[in-house]
Amino acid sequence: MVKKSQFEILAQESLAELWDALTQDEKRSVTKNFAVHDFKKGQIIYAENDNPEYLYCLLSGKAKMYKDGVGGRQQILRLYRPTQYFGYRAYFAGEPYVSSVAAVEASKIGMIHMDIVKEFIDENIKLAWFFIHELSRNLGGSDTKIVNLTQKHIRGRLAEALIMLIDSYGLEADGQTLNIYLAREDIANISNMTTSNAIRTLSAFSNEKILTVDGRRIKILDYNALKKISKFG
Repeated sequence: MVKKSQFEILAQESLAELWDALTQDEKRSVTKNFAVHDFKKGQIIYAENDNPEYLYCLLSGKAKMYKDGVGGRQQILRLYRPTQYFGYRAYFAGEPYVSSVAAVEASKIGMIHMDIVKEFIDENIKLAWFFIHELSRNLGGSDTKIVNLTQKHIRGRLAEALIMLIDSYGLEADGQTLNIYLAREDIANISNMTTSNAIRTLSAFSNEKILTVDGRRIKILDYNALKKISKFG
């Protein structure tokens, strides 16, 4: 029996969907060329206008895709959780990155050069369909977010953001506390509102016994009420 390498174990556990689409030769190439890097909280993984070179996979930690707007205000476009992939859309489009990605907390990022990935795709229809599926899912999520940000009022947008955080990162062992701690500014950016509006709305939710706020810790007390606010704005 051939003993599996540490990377093969990592790939099967963390990269299972992508790993299963590869041929044996491609798996050997990934094993040889895949690199893992540590990023500190706040460290930029890639920046807007950089040329795309790598396929990234978040192995542990949390990361955010964002774009700097008018007056330096940051708009968070997407949050990543293990084991999501990113960084490839711009390569396929043949353009520089239109947004940036940074670590929200200390994170491990797996990287492989996109030129290698493209060689695989040219010969592997299963891998091509994997990326078509990923891009389609991301596009659908972006469409939904545009509708939410343009048609919902402040309360609905903030409730939607909190539910998205629950869906992405889950809850702590108590079954109520969000498993991600964000600054009020980040919550505001996700919800497309000012920081002051985010603070006031969180305070209103707290007064209504929907949640409690302790520093950056948010505990959800009434998930059904939050869903109702999210749905009806």
